[in-house]
Amino acid sequence: MKYVVLIHSNPQPWGHPTGDFVAESLARPQEERDRGKAWFEQMLGELSANGELLGGEALADPASARLYRWEAGTTVATDGPYAESKEHLAGFFLLDVATRERAEELAANFAGPGDTVELRPAYVWDESPEG
Repeated sequence: MKYVVLIHSNPQPWGHPTGDFVAESLARPQEERDRGKAWFEQMLGELSANGELLGGEALADPASARLYRWEAGTTVATDGPYAESKEHLAGFFLLDVATRERAEELAANFAGPGDTVELRPAYVWDESPEG
C-alpha cells in the first residue's frame, strides 16, 4: 500500500530542513535538535534499506510556485503561493508499507516542531474495463 507523507510548514526564511528555520524548533536546545536530526536520518536510512521509503523531496520556496487554474474554458496561470495559506507544502515522502497502521506509525515520526504532517493514501486506479 502506497502512502504519501506531506510535510506542511512555514519557515521564515524558507529553507530546509524546516526545523532549522521555524521558531518552534529553534526554541529547543541545540543538543536536542542535533539528536533529532541524527535520529531522523537514521530512520530514513532504515526505511530506505527495508524498501518502505520509495523517495521524497524537499520543495523550493512557495513564492517560486506557479499556480494553474481552469477559468472560463481555459487555463489561467498565476504566481504562488496561495495568499491565504499559513502553511505551505515543504516536502513529501513516498512510502510503500503493508498496512495503514504502519503508515500511521511512520507518519507520526515525520512531525516536528512547527510542522504539520498529512498522511494520504495513494489513489488505487481501477484497472477493470468498466473502471
